[in-house]
Amino acid sequence: MEELCTDVAIIGAGPAGMFAVFECGMLKISCVLIDALGEVGGQCAALYPEKPIYDIPAHPGIEAAGLISALEAQIAPFTAPRLLGRRVEQLSGTKGDFTLTTDAGDVVQAKAVVVAAGAGAFGPNRPPLQGLAAYEASGAIQYYVKRREALRGRHVVIAGGGDSAVDWALALHGIAASIHVVHRRAKFRAAPQSAAALDALAVSGAIDMVIPYQLHALHGTGGVLEAVEVADLDGATRRIDADVLLPFFGLAMELGPIASWGLVLERQHVVVNPATMESSVPGVFAVGDIVQYPGKLKLILQGFAEAAVAAHGIYPIVHPDVALHFEYSTTKGVPG
Repeated sequence: MEELCTDVAIIGAGPAGMFAVFECGMLKISCVLIDALGEVGGQCAALYPEKPIYDIPAHPGIEAAGLISALEAQIAPFTAPRLLGRRVEQLSGTKGDFTLTTDAGDVVQAKAVVVAAGAGAFGPNRPPLQGLAAYEASGAIQYYVKRREALRGRHVVIAGGGDSAVDWALALHGIAASIHVVHRRAKFRAAPQSAAALDALAVSGAIDMVIPYQLHALHGTGGVLEAVEVADLDGATRRIDADVLLPFFGLAMELGPIASWGLVLERQHVVVNPATMESSVPGVFAVGDIVQYPGKLKLILQGFAEAAVAAHGIYPIVHPDVALHFEYSTTKGVPG
């Protein structure tokens, strides 16, 4: 349990929240990072650390974990305290004088707040299969792949039709002993080039496309998976030998206490003024996937730009009597 006083409390330590530390630090604005997860990095660290990202400027390709490591090094000069494994339960006060309390009893005093909580608390959408818990506990069913090498030589069944299912089928090719992709229809909701690559592997026989089928039952004992049973729309079943099942049916998201803070929301997203990233509550800003405004794209790179805009919007709250003279980082440098 801690009591901290800072200029800005940043709720969410994913890429956008981390970069907000840098942008604020460059304007001599102190920050505290708060996140419900036990580590920084958000979904990049918790869900897909080995997944490559291709649209980060100056990086033709970088794994999610590598991006978080680079952000760690970038914000290191600003020594922002971190409250990890804590969820902010209450927000009170007004612009220039906010009080935040966490479920661990921490109290943070801040002049402004940045909500960078992605899409809120997240967890997997679980398939309705009997005996699921035992296989989850043993690792036979995994909703996130943290290390591809852990699946080397394993017989893997992937269920789902979105980007995650397709991307991991491609990423595990050449690593898993066999890959079966189960989907209820032939069309995938994935990037066209990824879907085309999956089709090519299927034509070559490297991946077995189990279409149109859905998960029906699990077979095994003591949490050790032996086979996955699937059924088509007519009820006909098929049994697939498997060591591991990767169900990718999306994430269940909820804003949690954030939804009760009086912010104007649109489809569970915080509505902001894109010129400042300020929400409907003065002094409370938001960046990253949690925000909504015309033209919003859910891209990490846009979250980075939003962090810069928010820092400049916060500056007059923290330094009300000091005019901001815009300077490029190449001119001012980074504090040593």
